[in-house]
Amino acid sequence: MRRIAPLLAGLLLILASGKAIAQTDEQVAAEVIALAKAQWAAEMANQPAATVMKDVADEYSVFSPEFPTRVDGKDVNMRINDAFSADPARTIAAEMANPRVQVYGDVAILSYNYIGLVEQDGGVETSLAKSTRVYARIDGAWRLVHANFAPVGNDD
Repeated sequence: MRRIAPLLAGLLLILASGKAIAQTDEQVAAEVIALAKAQWAAEMANQPAATVMKDVADEYSVFSPEFPTRVDGKDVNMRINDAFSADPARTIAAEMANPRVQVYGDVAILSYNYIGLVEQDGGVETSLAKSTRVYARIDGAWRLVHANFAPVGNDD
């Protein structure tokens, strides 16, 4: 019994410390939604691509309505982001409707409807999308690894 007590105490300590590290699905959902919204805020503030994409993994890929193919790599996406920042159109509002986060261990999938307003050519236009962002926990931090932004036409 004397040998078992220290082993049990050690096991309980390991289990307790592991529980403190684990996050609930609700905590993960809040964290990845906050990451998406922080990215939008950086874009709206016309921050450089390095700031906008600070929580993006190097192997990031994206499907977006601007290009007919998947765009691979954080570096390529940063160059594209910087080029788009020269566009006089600017997002003045961005909202996330119907967010849903599915958590599978170190992977979290955020899907939502994007509702935005873009100021351009002296007017304001809507920007609507069906969006999916896939996050992976890399070195203890959530990183965006893939996204799919599908447009919703104004005349649909």
